[in-house]
Amino acid sequence: MGAASRSTVAAPASTPVPVDEHRRAVLGAASELPVMAVPLRKATGLYLADDVAAAVALPLWHNSAMDGYAVRAADTAGAAPGSAVELRIIGEVAAGDGVDPRLERGTAVRIMTGAPVPSSADAVIPVEQTAADVVGAAWAEHRVLVRREVVPGAHVRRRGEDAAVGSLLAHSGERLGARRIAALAAAGVSEVSVRRRPRVAVIATGAELHTGSGPLERGQIPESNSVLIAGLLAEEGIEPVSVSVCDDDAEGFAARLAELAGEVDAVITTGGVGPGLHDIVRIALAIEPDVRAVRVAVKPGQPQCFGRLRGGAMIFALPGNPVSAAVSYELFVRPALLRMQGAGRLHRPSVPAVADHGWRGSAERTQVLPVRIRSTPHGLRCSPAVDARGYSHAVGGHGAADGYAIVEPGRGDVSAGETVETVIVAW
Repeated sequence: MGAASRSTVAAPASTPVPVDEHRRAVLGAASELPVMAVPLRKATGLYLADDVAAAVALPLWHNSAMDGYAVRAADTAGAAPGSAVELRIIGEVAAGDGVDPRLERGTAVRIMTGAPVPSSADAVIPVEQTAADVVGAAWAEHRVLVRREVVPGAHVRRRGEDAAVGSLLAHSGERLGARRIAALAAAGVSEVSVRRRPRVAVIATGAELHTGSGPLERGQIPESNSVLIAGLLAEEGIEPVSVSVCDDDAEGFAARLAELAGEVDAVITTGGVGPGLHDIVRIALAIEPDVRAVRVAVKPGQPQCFGRLRGGAMIFALPGNPVSAAVSYELFVRPALLRMQGAGRLHRPSVPAVADHGWRGSAERTQVLPVRIRSTPHGLRCSPAVDARGYSHAVGGHGAADGYAIVEPGRGDVSAGETVETVIVAW
């Protein structure tokens, strides 16, 4: 594109769009990715596309909760420390054994934790509540003295008490973590249906960005936005398929977008979305019929572009100031990527925190302020991690933040001691 075409490119609409309205539009443009079946052991971090039920009961059979003796509870009647009941040992069952010894009246079986309880037994007496027939031994060889009466069901984990066959253990839209995967494995599940992770390309734009190891020249700054976005993706388990830096060349940028549009599910860019003559992202996207340039009523991060490229990929064009890019990612991009994966929960929960220090607000826009959050016996407290008067560029202070304080439009300044809603992102 030449200078003449640049001058005809329209700037974003002058009326700012409320945060919730813009988020709804972004989520409406995001479509779910295809479903695939994967081995359970390779599903960590993926989102379920279907509910998952137990294939076997948990536990699979009655088993012992203690190391001790499997007994018939009635045979321990009257047992006490000063009046032991003697039972004859007829065998042993260890974890993994398939034997099922039959207990007659007055008999017992040594049993280990997790071992199947014999069908003819109805209780387990812990070894600590018995005495052996060999002096100094912990376990009895032929006869055991039971020193405490037990009731039916004592120390027995009953078949299916944790989960019955067919009971739902995980729901569609749930992200699979280690604990859930372990539960499914224990319930006999070996494969699950999930939506794949999105393929994402990251492009940081700006002629001022310096990526080499040499000295900085006047006007140059170290490039950090691609590091930021790639890192935020990694926190969600997404490895970008490409990360690149582009100078202020609209034609080169447009050509790169055309290459990526059919290869990835989403492109995330930073910089070049304002109304300036050199804002190449907005200029290049002007020919895309399904991409919108908007101003969002948020501080920071007002200029945005989003939509779907002609090649099929979604594009999220974020501001170039680092904090603006991070806030825009948190508010709009992260929820959209979760929607693409079929996540049941798209937004982090908000929690109230009391402001340790007051700060200047932004009455006409939603203010998203990086804050440090600390826990006290009386609840959470927060304090600004940046100077609230102007912080879209404050990458250093942003790096020390645990989360964001979300101050709704119309509230204005926040005073010390007031409660604000916060979103914890790194604590």
